[in-house]
Amino acid sequence: MSSHTTFKIGGCARLVVYPESTSQICEIVKVAKVQGVRLIAIGNGSNLLVDDAGIDACVMLLDERFGDIKLIDGETVFAQSGAMLIRLCRFACENSLSGLEFAYGIPGTCGGGAFMNAGAYGGEMKDVLVKCTYVDGDGNEGELSGEDMKLSYRHSAFYENGYIITGLYLKLVKGNQEEIKAKMNELISRRREKQPLEFPSAGSTFKRPEGYFAGTLIQECGLKGKSVGGAQVSEKHAGFVINRGGATCRDVLELCKICSDTVYEKTGVRLEMEIRVTK
Repeated sequence: MSSHTTFKIGGCARLVVYPESTSQICEIVKVAKVQGVRLIAIGNGSNLLVDDAGIDACVMLLDERFGDIKLIDGETVFAQSGAMLIRLCRFACENSLSGLEFAYGIPGTCGGGAFMNAGAYGGEMKDVLVKCTYVDGDGNEGELSGEDMKLSYRHSAFYENGYIITGLYLKLVKGNQEEIKAKMNELISRRREKQPLEFPSAGSTFKRPEGYFAGTLIQECGLKGKSVGGAQVSEKHAGFVINRGGATCRDVLELCKICSDTVYEKTGVRLEMEIRVTK
């Protein structure tokens, strides 16, 4: 799984499947249920830390093979869940549609972005996402829209229901293409300047505590640059734990525990991991 996560960490899965259609997803879910096989759906693995021993499950990899993007009308875009967010942003720009600039540079798929209500620079998916299609645990298709998606900070209804997101409907607004492109370029430049994109990571390691910034708390506690094995609190941005080279899942978890315990001891603020840990 180290080949399928941005952290570049993790052992083998029992099986990996690559569906290319919703009907194939439905069939895979049905077969897995009948056979009693645990099934995990992932996208680009950009918010995922996989156990060193691997995943004792069948992994359904939703990538660009399931990544169609198209216009529904002048301001509505549909994207299959395997499409990369960065390609969706470019598609919106090409069609002079504004609203997704904040997501440019987020290294995940559309499905992952909806699942965790991804956000950055004052925007989040809930601002533009109006409906998700899904396949449930019995292999049946359905959809959730509006408040039923329960979109909140790094959360959606799909955390609880376990459904596999298959498609997103996004409502954008007409804008000036050059202005949209300029905003996207500005935000990607800010990412490159402030985030440790030169090292494997899973993005922001901890959720933002109410009233605080996780990276600031970690830095103020003297943990910037702290290492455990190949894992390190980034010297560029303390909100990121990076794979400096050869990091294991155990290294990352131990370092995260040190950060969480130290911050709580010194400030009384409890950090909660944003990264999902899977085995």
